[in-house]
Amino acid sequence: MESVLSIALKEWSVVCDAVLAGQQALLLRKGGIYEAGGEFELEHSRFVLFPTVLHQKPDSVKPAWRGKIKTADREPEEITIRGWAEVFWIGRVPNRPAWDLLDDLHLWDKPLIDMRFNYRPEYPLYVIVLRAWALPESLKIAIDEQYAGCKSWVPLKESINVRDSRAIKSDTELKHIQDRIEKTFGSATR
Repeated sequence: MESVLSIALKEWSVVCDAVLAGQQALLLRKGGIYEAGGEFELEHSRFVLFPTVLHQKPDSVKPAWRGKIKTADREPEEITIRGWAEVFWIGRVPNRPAWDLLDDLHLWDKPLIDMRFNYRPEYPLYVIVLRAWALPESLKIAIDEQYAGCKSWVPLKESINVRDSRAIKSDTELKHIQDRIEKTFGSATR
């Protein structure tokens, strides 16, 4: 396995915190996914978790997480990188009732889920199960203009060494999450 990463995925800071605390292993996406050989994939399968405070809204997360939201109208001068992730599994969300059966697996509240389903409804919504890793030591990086703005993928100016990172969840735990999602989604399409 490669020991350095030079691409990052921008994600809400509160989601990065939940993933790296082992309280969530999911991302929800419409963009950044393409079909290759009949399989849906993210543009990058391994990436640094790049926390952003832009667009975070307290009412978009469940009440228990609202106090952890930091809002801003611009990027901070520096951020702290605490971990990275790789794709464990990707599945297409068949419908809202099926997704609602997985409510205990994520921190998002109904307004955000509504927005994700209603935004560009002609495109499918995907759930990504992440295998996340905590770096041995957090790194502070200065925000460069190429990192700023509303984009998913950020090429890093300097690669990040991920050697000696600690896995957040075991493969068994991640497979259990995947199995539950597949069972839930399979029931929804019958």
